[in-house]
Amino acid sequence: MTHDLNGKVVAITGASRGIGAATAREFASLGAKVVLLARSRDVLADLAGEIGTAALAVPCDVTRYWEVEAAFSAGVAEYGALDVVINNAGVIEPVARIEQVDPDAWGQAVDVNLKGTFNGIRAALTHMDGRGGTIIGISSGAASNPMEGWSHYCASKAAALMLTRALHAEMGDRGIRALGLSPGTVATQMQVEIKASGVNPVSKLDWTDHIPPQWPAKALAWMCTPAADAYLGGDISLRDEGIRRAVGLT
Repeated sequence: MTHDLNGKVVAITGASRGIGAATAREFASLGAKVVLLARSRDVLADLAGEIGTAALAVPCDVTRYWEVEAAFSAGVAEYGALDVVINNAGVIEPVARIEQVDPDAWGQAVDVNLKGTFNGIRAALTHMDGRGGTIIGISSGAASNPMEGWSHYCASKAAALMLTRALHAEMGDRGIRALGLSPGTVATQMQVEIKASGVNPVSKLDWTDHIPPQWPAKALAWMCTPAADAYLGGDISLRDEGIRRAVGLT
């Protein structure tokens, strides 16, 4: 794995905290150059400073295509290529039933979770088409299981999964490795927000029920290797004990 990622250039959206920040640290530890995208300018700069010259911080709103395109281009200008994109940016708010949710807030969540994923894919292909690369989305069990109060999240994650499948169908034979990771529940700020909502069974889970963000980070690194090729065009679930063993998480 280390050999496969050494010197690779990896762009990560939503990189300022949670899975994104853990992934940035994991990939950098394996010798990759990381391009960090998030709206939180100061936090992003701190993370890049922690990692050092192997990290480039680019403040970015993933709902705006031109910003994602500019961020990826900045990474290519700095490091010479773009090999991997991790479309990690996502939001769970607003947690509310359909008849009560604010329509604008619902639409903004879909913009981040779905349009942000499309923007990451589309901008990545500008640099990967013709030379290949890996594009990974952060999926969820919510993509196939409706949850009370999560209509925006379930719908956008289901659509993002279909984007992964469409990308594989269209670009798999042109060297683009497209796949998703469904990590399960992870001990991040998102789970704090879910807990505070008090809506549906996920909010009732204890903090100790969630896996640490370092687990999906390690899984994402493994997914960039040929070991994950059997899953191209679909999702890998970290709830699968076989996957955990393959990644080395048991």
